[in-house]
Amino acid sequence: MAAEHRDRRRLIVAAGAGVVAAIGCPAIALARGLPAMTDGPFYPSIAYRARSLDWDADLTTVRGRDPDGQPLPKARGEHLDLHGIVRDGAGRAVDGAEIEIWQCDAFGSYRHPRGAGDRIDAGFQGFGATRSDARGGYRFRTIRPVPYPGRTPHIHVKLRHATFGEATSQLFVAGEPGNPADFLYRSLGDDDRREVELRLQRASGGEPVMWIAERDLVVAA
Repeated sequence: MAAEHRDRRRLIVAAGAGVVAAIGCPAIALARGLPAMTDGPFYPSIAYRARSLDWDADLTTVRGRDPDGQPLPKARGEHLDLHGIVRDGAGRAVDGAEIEIWQCDAFGSYRHPRGAGDRIDAGFQGFGATRSDARGGYRFRTIRPVPYPGRTPHIHVKLRHATFGEATSQLFVAGEPGNPADFLYRSLGDDDRREVELRLQRASGGEPVMWIAERDLVVAA
């Protein structure tokens, strides 16, 4: 009886360990996700964006013509191919997520009533939107972000989906000299910084795209 009791106890313990492995492991593997940040002062409202229909995923090309009737030139700055996969906290791809990005142009001006500086690049949209595909993939053509007074280079990002609602954050270029002095970057811990760092690689084809950044966007509901 004692031996039978020990065998039954081993089976119960083993079964319990299996339940812990089945339930506990996914929880341990959950990603931290994008740290939450505010929209900031230069998020273009829907009413402001309604003035133009050109808010697609290519921020470097603006449809329209200049005062002389000529097509607008390509955006100034170093063009960047930004792409990746939208994932949930368990690492699963999220299809149909709305993704928006906005940033200042090469002169440090935002597309916003209060965000324009002394110079404006008419060839840069300043704001773009797309949706993740069936595999969670997204892609933007934009410019390498530049600093402006008080801020290190960054790209604002906002995501929406029925599974997690809305998430807003910012992406920072890894290794930028201005990062340590930026109040938002400085407030992030090491884990959060890893979630928002853009590691830029030189594009092999040269111009017009000079940089490539693969950045998965993880939203932990």
